[in-house]
Amino acid sequence: MIHVVSRASDWLRQALKDLEHAERSVELGDYEWACFAAHQAAGKAVKALYQKLRVEVWGHSVSRLINSLPEEYKPPEELVNKAKELDRNYIPARYPNFHPEGAPMDYYTRKDAEEAVNYAREILEYCRSKIL
Repeated sequence: MIHVVSRASDWLRQALKDLEHAERSVELGDYEWACFAAHQAAGKAVKALYQKLRVEVWGHSVSRLINSLPEEYKPPEELVNKAKELDRNYIPARYPNFHPEGAPMDYYTRKDAEEAVNYAREILEYCRSKIL
């Protein structure tokens, strides 16, 4: 039998740090980076929960990961939908060739960034409540 050591606290700590980065990016006006960092925070929070369950997962789709949790850990549909919104920031927030012209910074607003940060915070808090 292989014993897998849980790294849930490491993943959760990094999720919190990524969320802080997202919040600072909002204040700096780096809205595209705030959206990407919010996505990263949520993803790491969900991976922390999987670590608590001693399950190794791969991938970057927060909505797929969160929706694939065991039934007793699945969040409400509203939270899954927020994860889907965050997933939309994974590539477009970083790469100009995703957009017809201009750079990602031309397409993101403070409202987008604040919404992403709030969604990530909700997902992180949900996961933390299941871990602690």
